[in-house]
Amino acid sequence: MKQLESLDLSNNTLSGEIPQTMLSLSFLEVLNLSFNNLKGQIPLGTQLQSFTPLSYMGNPELCGTPLIEKCKHNEALGEDTNDEEGSELMECFYMGMGVGFATGFWIVFGSLLFKRSWRHAYFNFLYDVKDWFISRWT
Repeated sequence: MKQLESLDLSNNTLSGEIPQTMLSLSFLEVLNLSFNNLKGQIPLGTQLQSFTPLSYMGNPELCGTPLIEKCKHNEALGEDTNDEEGSELMECFYMGMGVGFATGFWIVFGSLLFKRSWRHAYFNFLYDVKDWFISRWT
């Protein structure tokens, strides 16, 4: 069956995902899976993506290339997995950035809040900088 060239399974009320065994049909030139109840992503990196969207028409829960409908979940292999890993990395990055900002803010603000001598030195420095700018621009 690996040398099958044409397969028409349209209007058969098939349900579920496209089986991985379809990936071994390397000689397949014509495929019609339209008007079934297929769902999930069309397997990546195979000739199944080279068929027209008409081959998959009438399967509202089917997604991925060549269909316009992109997959919203990360069940499939390939680029969706990379997107999931990338989003986890970005989530960690933003959490670290938030913790770092809060820590830095409270170190500076806390030292100014609780150390009176530092607070006076800081605001005196700001006044000196302000005076310097005013004297330079007037």
